[in-house]
Amino acid sequence: MCAESEIVRAAQLAIRAELDRRGIPLKVVASKAGVSMSTFLSWFPLDVKPQVMGLHGFAKLHGALPEDLLSLLLPDGFEVVRLPEGVDHDEFAEHCRAYLARKAEAHRADSPKGPALSDCEVADLDAHKARIGGAS
Repeated sequence: MCAESEIVRAAQLAIRAELDRRGIPLKVVASKAGVSMSTFLSWFPLDVKPQVMGLHGFAKLHGALPEDLLSLLLPDGFEVVRLPEGVDHDEFAEHCRAYLARKAEAHRADSPKGPALSDCEVADLDAHKARIGGAS
């Protein structure tokens, strides 16, 4: 079996587990995606090996799954994000200032790794970076 297929299958199983954990109704997601329940369950089964979803399936899930779950199907380092229709430049500037303040704070001598970035600081900066990308 192709390693890429197994990676996709693992992501599909992770998505199903998260849908169940969050209590998101499968019928609603299948309906929003415009696929039959049997097709949806072939992609996101409970305890069996999923059918590898093709690119057409990924496109159908846009708007049906939350972006963070859809992102599980992408390679590491990539995320699905909704682009804003317009930009509130004041809000965008505020997010940029907050990021820069956090970044400067992370390089203090008394931070967890001193002037180097610790894992928790990187995670915090990544969260602030995502806010900049989503500012509208």
